[in-house]
Amino acid sequence: MDKTLTLDDYQSLASLRYQIRRFLRFSEQAARSRGLEPRQYQLMLAIKGLSEEQRPKIGVLAEQMQIQHHSAVELVNRLARGGYVRRKRSNDDRREVLLELTPKREKTLRELALHHRTELRTVGPALLSAIKSVIQTGRHATGSPREFGRR
Repeated sequence: MDKTLTLDDYQSLASLRYQIRRFLRFSEQAARSRGLEPRQYQLMLAIKGLSEEQRPKIGVLAEQMQIQHHSAVELVNRLARGGYVRRKRSNDDRREVLLELTPKREKTLRELALHHRTELRTVGPALLSAIKSVIQTGRHATGSPREFGRR
C-alpha cells in the first residue's frame, strides 16, 4: 500500500468532503423546513429503506445510522411523540418491538425523499466526479507525483 500523498490526493479528498458536506447541508435544511431535525429524517428514511430481510428494530436502525443504541431510542421517542412513528409488537415474537411510520407522516418522508432525489440529480454528477477522483488519484501517476508542499 502506497503511503505517499500528492497534492492531487489532498485536493481530491477536499473536493469529495466539500461535495458531501454540500449535500448534507441541503438535507439538513430540507428536514428542518418540514419541522424535523436532520437525524429524525434520517431515522425515518432508514425505517422506510430497510431491506425485507431486515426488521425495523432499534438496534438495526442504530447500526444503519451509525449511532449508539440509546441515541436511537431517544430519536424514536421524539418521533413517536410527534406522531411520526409508532411501536408495534411483532406477530412472530411478541417480545420483539418493531417500528413503523405512521401513514400521515409517511407523506412527509415521501416529500422530503423526492426533494432529495431532485437535488441529487443536480449535484450528483459533481459528487460522483469527486468520488472517482479520490479513487483514481495516484493510480495513474505519470512520472513523479507532485508531493504535498512541492510545486
